[in-house]
Amino acid sequence: MKLFRTKTKEATDMQFNGERLFLAAKQDTRSVYSFLDTRREGLYPAEVAERVRKYGKNEIKAKQNNRWFGLLIKAFINPFIGILIFLALISFIIDVLLANPNEREWITVIIITTMVTLSGLLRFTQEWKSKRATEALKKMVNNTVSVFRKDTNLIIEDINIGELVPGDVIFLSAGDMIPADIRITEAKDLFVSQSSLTGESDAVEKMAVLVSESHKTGSVIELNNICYMGSNVISGSARAIVITTAENTYLGTIAKNIVSKDVQTSFDKGINNVSLLLIRFMLVMVPFVFFINGLTKGDWFEAFLFAISVAVGLTPEMLPMIVTSNLAKGAVKMSKHKTIVKNLNSIQSFGAMNVLCTDKTGTLTKDKIILERYLDVQGNEDVRVLRHAYFNSFFQTGLKNLMDQAILSHSHELGFENLEKEYTKDDEIPFDFNRRRMSVVIKDKNNKRQIITKGAIEEVLSICQFVEIEGVPTLITNKVRKSLLETSVELNQQGMRVLAVAQKSWITKDHSFSVEDEFGMVLIGYLAFLDPPKASATTAIKALDEYGVKIKVLSGDNHIVTTAICQQVGIDTKHILLGHQIEKMSDEDLGKLVEKTTIFAKLSPLQKSRIVVILQSQGNTVGFLGDGINDAAALRQADIGISVDTAVDIAKESADIILLEKDLMVLEKGVIEGRKIFGNITKYIKMTASSNFGNMFSVLIASAFLPFLPMLPIHILIQNLLYDISQTTIPFDNVDKEYLQKPRKWDASDLKRFMIRIGPISSIFDIATFLVMWYIFKCTMPEDQSLFQSGWFIEGLLSQTLIVHMIRTRKIPFIQSRASLPVIITTFSVMAIGIIIPFTAFGSSIGLVPLPWSYFPWLVGILLSYCILTQIVKQWYIGKFKRWL
Repeated sequence: MKLFRTKTKEATDMQFNGERLFLAAKQDTRSVYSFLDTRREGLYPAEVAERVRKYGKNEIKAKQNNRWFGLLIKAFINPFIGILIFLALISFIIDVLLANPNEREWITVIIITTMVTLSGLLRFTQEWKSKRATEALKKMVNNTVSVFRKDTNLIIEDINIGELVPGDVIFLSAGDMIPADIRITEAKDLFVSQSSLTGESDAVEKMAVLVSESHKTGSVIELNNICYMGSNVISGSARAIVITTAENTYLGTIAKNIVSKDVQTSFDKGINNVSLLLIRFMLVMVPFVFFINGLTKGDWFEAFLFAISVAVGLTPEMLPMIVTSNLAKGAVKMSKHKTIVKNLNSIQSFGAMNVLCTDKTGTLTKDKIILERYLDVQGNEDVRVLRHAYFNSFFQTGLKNLMDQAILSHSHELGFENLEKEYTKDDEIPFDFNRRRMSVVIKDKNNKRQIITKGAIEEVLSICQFVEIEGVPTLITNKVRKSLLETSVELNQQGMRVLAVAQKSWITKDHSFSVEDEFGMVLIGYLAFLDPPKASATTAIKALDEYGVKIKVLSGDNHIVTTAICQQVGIDTKHILLGHQIEKMSDEDLGKLVEKTTIFAKLSPLQKSRIVVILQSQGNTVGFLGDGINDAAALRQADIGISVDTAVDIAKESADIILLEKDLMVLEKGVIEGRKIFGNITKYIKMTASSNFGNMFSVLIASAFLPFLPMLPIHILIQNLLYDISQTTIPFDNVDKEYLQKPRKWDASDLKRFMIRIGPISSIFDIATFLVMWYIFKCTMPEDQSLFQSGWFIEGLLSQTLIVHMIRTRKIPFIQSRASLPVIITTFSVMAIGIIIPFTAFGSSIGLVPLPWSYFPWLVGILLSYCILTQIVKQWYIGKFKRWL
């Protein structure tokens, strides 16, 4: 049977064949290497090159859905453009196919097609620009895997996951993503989370030996010596062989079902609700226009064409473009601050965020840990404590954190450059987040074997029976325990993180060590690490607070160190909750405390996620900033997960946004950018909704009382096209500083309220224009309709365009708040074009006529009155409902 599939169409179209994994799982740990065509030491470079050519890159193509033609097609897929295409098709059939050759009119089809093309191409351009900026930054961030390659230079090296091939031998440790479907050949306390595949949150133990009968269950997921792409290592370490990569993996075959199903955010739901509201509004009101004009004018065909034009005029076809342009603009701007936006909608979530949960290490602190002191239990400097800690960090194969690196930097002063020649490792008991400690078992040249344990004070003390005082093991009494903890507290109060070091010598057992062997240990001393707070942390926290974002620290560290750091950066430390307290609380009890609590310490990963869930259930939009394995669950749960490029693989995979620099000030920029985006999108939605609502009133009234159409279908189409052009620069508009001060969330009820109260204002002045054209300019007969239509065409376009400036700010436009230069240029250019059209040959060709100069004082008066009344209603609305945008 062929174990590997080559890069062919037939292969990628095939369904997942679990038998291949069953066969690999049943091989013993020796024969499995030859069975999978590899060796324990790994592949030669030439073999790797050949397999890359044969099997392709280790990338699931289902994720690569952002090629230019895919984005181009996607840009034209939305309900509004669908409606316009349908209307264009009807116009094509009626005005072109069914019309006499000398009466065929293409202009309606051309204008609708122009609207569709303009909307789609602008959306595509912004998305493509955003994609290119983001991809440029993504090249700076790679998920890597440790692989054994049969090379003369390195035994093991870190490579990009995409370069992995079947047959590669890899090494895994805590925090690693499983980069392919793999067979475990050696494992030590390996626990893997398969939640992305099974939905089960509990970690599963994996081992090298297949558990009896497990290969007969029929489910490949239950194979205990096989791990799958997309899962991640929670704790322990392992050596494994890559069986299949990319689309041939278990995840690859179901990628269309897993990857392509995007979860709808509150942002998506808000946009969809607005879209449905406007579509329902149009579908209900357009038939009224059709029947009223048919009944009053008697020309049902003309009424039908007019209704189609009104439907086009009421369609906010620019909504998808405005939304995408805003988000893409935000992504490009964030990229200039070295921020990778993996999910465009997460930028808006920045603006809505009112609670930021953050880990302490590396976010509030410099993430440059220094081993400040190594002390015996009496508080004296003792190099023996450092030596034992060095053994522990050097020989462990799990995730080496910053404290391990700080310890290992002392190799020269200890003379440990050739340590492996003096000592050998028999075994290790890897770190996990429940024990909060890890142990190694080493042996010297005299066969003296000892367990060395390093970890959090309380957890190490719990397995110690003795404490070494002046070289003599002494039984730990309650009094001694209290004294030992006091020493730790004193160091914590100085802002130092403290680990304990313990050992047990002359161990007779020589293999298969486990957690049960961590007992009867002797505490020998402390390690005190200093990770000073960042200079920018205080400024950033103050700035976020001014923008209405509450900071809550969720740390796995002890509360004394956490409190000391928080005090230094200006975070309130009055209210603290610890992990063991949270464990005993119901969600209801915890919910009563999380709002006022600012520091959560000694948390497990699941407790971090639980706090995020409870905050969300209280109506908060929650951000989470973290970079460790213990942050992955909370990053996934949060409305916006933020990580850094130095984070472990699972943290980067779980995040929506990745910072290339750990700078909290970037978060402030993200919050501001998110609120600008929300503001500009809201402007368009409220402008469109209120304008459409007002126009509908005007059309209904005019249709009922006039002996002719208030405007020809072509007039409405051109007016709508010009209005759409005036709105294309809204993503680049300024937003009032006062608007940026508070978090913003979608509120569908406010939109309905806004439409009903603001929309009819324009109808008042439309009707005023009707009366002026009827009584002042005597447009009362069908032969006068061109003059009437010209007057309403100009007033309608100018009032619609002016609403951009009236709605964009709660202040007095042009005086207290000015739009950006692009918005001013496009709106006033469109207004000028609208005034000029009736005086041109083009205007004449579509049935418009030059207006007498006496019309324009009336126009100025109507528009000025419109602006004044809108401002008065605006102030009333703000006073009554306490909001505008």
